[in-house]
Formats: sequence, structure tokens, C-alpha cells
Amino acid sequence: MSISLADVRFQWQRALGLIRRGMASLRMRGWQATWQRVRRQLRRAPASQRAKLYFPAEAPFAPFTVPDSDKPRASIVVPVYNQVAHTLTCLRALAGHPPLAACEILVVDDGSSDQTQEWMAQVAGLHFHRRAHNGGFIAACNDGAARARGEVLVFLNNDTVPQPGWLDALLDTFDALPDVGLVGAQLIYPDGRLQEAGGVVFSDGSAWNYGRFESPEDPRYASLRDADYCSGAAIAIPRALFESLNGFDTRYAPAYYEDTDLAFSVRAAGKRVLYQPASRVVHLEGITSGTDLNQGPKAYQVRNRELFERKWRDALSAFPAPGVSPTPTPATAHAHQRQILIVDEAVPQPDRDSASLRLFNLIKMLCHENAHVVFLATEHAPPPQALAALQALGVEVWYPPFSQSPPAWLSSHGPRFSVVLACRYHLAEKILPLTRKHAPQARFVLDTIDLHYLRESRAAELAGNAALAKAALQTRQRELSVVAAADTTLVVSGTEREVLTKDAPASKVEVLSNLHEVAGPGLPFAQRRDLVFVGGFRHTPNVDAVRWFVQDVFPLLRPRLPDAVFHCIGGDVPDSISALAQEGVVIHGHMPSLEAAMNGMRVAVAPLRFGAGVKGKVNLSMAHGQPVVATLCAVEGMHLQDGVDVLVADDARAFADAVVRLYSDEALWNRLARNGLENVARHFSLDAARETVRKIFL
Repeated sequence: MSISLADVRFQWQRALGLIRRGMASLRMRGWQATWQRVRRQLRRAPASQRAKLYFPAEAPFAPFTVPDSDKPRASIVVPVYNQVAHTLTCLRALAGHPPLAACEILVVDDGSSDQTQEWMAQVAGLHFHRRAHNGGFIAACNDGAARARGEVLVFLNNDTVPQPGWLDALLDTFDALPDVGLVGAQLIYPDGRLQEAGGVVFSDGSAWNYGRFESPEDPRYASLRDADYCSGAAIAIPRALFESLNGFDTRYAPAYYEDTDLAFSVRAAGKRVLYQPASRVVHLEGITSGTDLNQGPKAYQVRNRELFERKWRDALSAFPAPGVSPTPTPATAHAHQRQILIVDEAVPQPDRDSASLRLFNLIKMLCHENAHVVFLATEHAPPPQALAALQALGVEVWYPPFSQSPPAWLSSHGPRFSVVLACRYHLAEKILPLTRKHAPQARFVLDTIDLHYLRESRAAELAGNAALAKAALQTRQRELSVVAAADTTLVVSGTEREVLTKDAPASKVEVLSNLHEVAGPGLPFAQRRDLVFVGGFRHTPNVDAVRWFVQDVFPLLRPRLPDAVFHCIGGDVPDSISALAQEGVVIHGHMPSLEAAMNGMRVAVAPLRFGAGVKGKVNLSMAHGQPVVATLCAVEGMHLQDGVDVLVADDARAFADAVVRLYSDEALWNRLARNGLENVARHFSLDAARETVRKIFL
């Protein structure tokens, strides 16, 4: 491949620009911060990071088709000036992985002299507009916005390669958070390193690319977050809002600082500006404008900073001043929020167990209260889906290998937290001393999930096992020791609070029960059929419950309900449970979605013979209008009354009779379904827990 004089000139000017930027960094930040920046820039990205990115195959131009809709939700505006090869790559990426959302693509040609007009005319579905003369980036974007039909405007540079799902992630943000006015994508270098995770602005109007040259998966940059601004290379804004702000401010023409100015205008209009890492866009920084601040289009960056500072001087007075080492950290990025640390061995997987669902909904409540939640997983790297669910809430999730060891991590991060919550006593007894040392200002909260020693002692009593009873006493001593040392202990029921009132009278104990969204009634009685049990099998009470139901109860009800099938749903199925499968008994294992089972099956069973805490399986069914037959142990502490909200039976014959009765009596079924929904709303909904959560954490 031959190298032209223009290529050499570009590379030389780029090198000079980097040198000048380095000298400016030395003057502003000092040699240490500058050296760290240079090291990050020169550090090679792992090959695996580059391998995760999508790039369309290089090929000579040939006509192709891009997505287009008569009723677009989003209008993608791509301003271009020459660089047709990059425009082609961008459009091929959009065509290669079309968004799920209806969209239109508008290419605004700002007076190109290359093949832009010739090639764009041959791209089917593309809306192409050629401006009469070159006016710069701002003029081209405003022209494109004026021609757009979509509800949301998406401005996309032509030197980008949008990754699969990028647009839908931006649009989903507006759906999830109605107070959002502008959303920016995560920008990535072609080698896989992070280019920008939202921008940071200082009081003099200067700006910083948060996360530059780091890993896109680094917990500091991988969650939804408010940003001072987002680079105009890939941003979305409702068209009505953009028009009400009169578009990009033309005082910054031809380019630079218009995106920062827009973000400030959006906030001034009472809306949020968010960085969305689930929207990933590769950006070839500097292709169009170069990097030299002293000449060419890039020189406007210096002039426009002064214009921006004058316009927003009052607002900028609340922003931090640039320092010797102004690199932002999570502590400074979230300094305006109450920061809460939650520690568990693994991230919650709300589709697998009730404890995870409760914790996930607690985190959701804290985020809605504008707290910044940090989650530290001490043992296990999270499954991608569970990790993404937390990050979509704005949770800063740390896990191996990013988190180092808990002592080292807490030493670095401890000072920023107001509250530290540790899940289960055996983890809390290790985390509590570290918290007292590295976060002495933080209130320490123990979340028992359930009282382990209570559950173990009941299991020992049911089995008549002296060794289990001795182990339960040891657990009691350890668990009560942590309860005594914690500032606050959370239990899930009034029953367990009464136990601790007796066993740990000097401790502060609060009830924070299961947390459920009330889903609604589901299908009516006549359209439902079969029986269902939901519960993960790492929890030993569930193993015993299913074994007892299939072996002792099911044979008594099968002759009376010959067409009813028992569905057993839950992950980590042991061989002893798999062996129970037979005619009329289906062992499903884990099911990612329970909607069909909850909304379409007639009766849920909770045949637990020992345990502690509040049973999420009972709440889950009632939240979907699905009546429950349960043991006395299964409804303990749940404000339920036999025959009013639930049917309760403890021996096999009575349990079978209750199932047959509820399965056959439509009036009884309707009464229990209605009362169960009301019980969940009154005692186990997010609204019911809100004041308790505020008292403990905020």
C-alpha cells in the first residue's frame, strides 16, 4: 500500500498535536498525572477487548440498503465532510446489525468534494441531503435535525462504527427514566480501549474524557451514570427538547463545545444528562478535525472554551476547579450523592432465588432515592446478564479481577461510604472489622437474609440429629456476635425480630421484608391449570419440601386430580430431585422467566417443613394472583390467615385435601387470589418498605 504526501502530512500534524497536548498537560496537571496519562495511552489493550468489537468487512463500494421506516422513532443524523470511506463503514455497520427500533438515517453532506454524493445516492433507504456550501459540524447537524421525523434525534459522527444494540440501548434509557433529556454512548477506540465514559467539566470550562485509555469493562466506567456532558460523536435527545433549545448553539460554529453547551442547556431545562455504557460505539478520534489545537478545525476548541465559560459562568461556579491532578474518580464523580456499599459473595440473580430478588429491589429503591450504590462481589465474577441488570440501574459493580482483595479495595474506597451493608453473618463477620478500619464514618448494617441459626436448629429438630443441633448452636454464637457488633441488623419478619429481642436485646433490629412488584391477577381461574413449586435447590429446605410433596402428598391427590401436573421449577437440581420425575411430575430446573408459570398455573404449593425468614415463593405467587397452599412454617411472619389469604396444612393428608379443595373451588380461589394480592401490596411491596429503607440508609 503506497503512502501519499497527504498521509505523511496528516501523521506529522497529528504527532505535533500530541506533543502540544502533552506540554499543555504538563503545565496544567504536572508531570506525575501526565506520565500516568501517557502510560495509559501507550499500554496495549488485550487482544480479547479488540475481538469483542464488530467491524464490517472491508470491500469496494457496491450498492446496499440501510434501515428505514415510514414512522421512525429515531432519526439518526450523520453529518459528513469528505472521508467517504469512513461514512461507508459507518453505514455498513448500521446495515449489518439493524436496530430493533424503527428509525431513519439522514446523511447531511457539508459540501464534500470526494465520492460522497455519488455513493450515497446508491444506498437504498438512506435520506441524503447536500448542503449548498460548507458550514461546519453545527450547521450540518441543525440542518439534519430540521429534516428529521423521529421522536428522538440521534447525532452520530461518520467516523464511528456503531456496535450491535447501540441505538436500542440509548432509546431504552428514555423509556426507563422519564426525567432524562440527553443520553450519550460509550465511545471506544478501535483497539478496544475506552475513549470516553461521559465527560467531566471543570469550573474554567475545560473538560476531561472520563476513563480515557482504560478498559470499557472497568467498574468505574461500566454503569449508567449522570455526566457533565457526552461527546456529540454519539448522543440522543428528544426532538421536541432539541427544538425547544433552538438546536446546537451557532455561536460555537463551525464546531467544538456545542455538545457540552447542549448538555448544560438540557440540565437548565430540568432534565438529566446520562452516559449509557450499554450503547457502545467505536470512534476514530481525530479523523475529521485532527488533533492540533493550534491550527485547523481543532483550533476552535480553544476559542470556544472561552465562549462556553462566559455563557455558563454562573453554572460553572458549582463545578470543581482543575487541579494539579484533576483526574476524576468514582468518589469525586458521585460526591454530590449519598454513597452506599453493599457487599455479598456474588451479585444478585433475581430470577434464581428470593433473596436475590429482595436485594435487587432494595438496590432499585436506593437508586430511585438518588443514592449511588456500589456493589462489591467478594468471591465470584458475575454472570453477564446479572451484571448488566445492576449496571443498568447505575450501580457501580466491583468483582474479581477488578476489585483486588476486599481489604485492599476497602482501603482505597472506604472513605466515601455513608452506609456499608453486608449480606449474611458469615460474610459480615469478615467485612465488619475492615469497615471499622477503612470506613469508620460508615454505619454498618447486617442483612441476615434469614436467621441462619433458627433455620439450622429447626432442621436439626426435624431430623432428630444431635450433630446438626450442635452445629446450629455454633452458628447461633457466631451470628449473634455479628448482630451485637453491627449498628443495625435487618430481619425479614416480625417473628425473627421477636427472636432477636430475646436473644440480642441490646441490638438495633429493623424489619425489611421481601420486596415485590405487584404484577396483577394474571389469567382467570378457568384459564389456569396445574400445580407449581418455585425454589432453588441450593437451599436445603426446598430439597426436603419437594421430596416430601412428591413422595407423601402427591400420591394422595393424584387420584382426585388426575389431569393436574405438578411443575417443579428451580435451579441447581440435585440427583435426588431429578429422580422424582414421573407421570404427572415435571422437574423443569431453572427457568429465566416465570411469567407463564405465575400467570397461567392454578395453584402454588409451599410444602416447607423447616426454615426461617419470609418465603419469597409465597410472595411471588400472590403478587401474580396465584393462590397458595402452604405449611405453617412457610407462612410464618407473613401476615397471612388460613382460609382468608392462604390455605395452611402441615400433614400430608390435610395438605392434599387443601390442594384439591382450592383447585376445584372457583369462589375460594378468587377470594384467596384477591386477598393475596392485597397482602403483598400492604406488606411486601416497594411502597410498603419505602419509609424503612429511608430510615436505615438515607
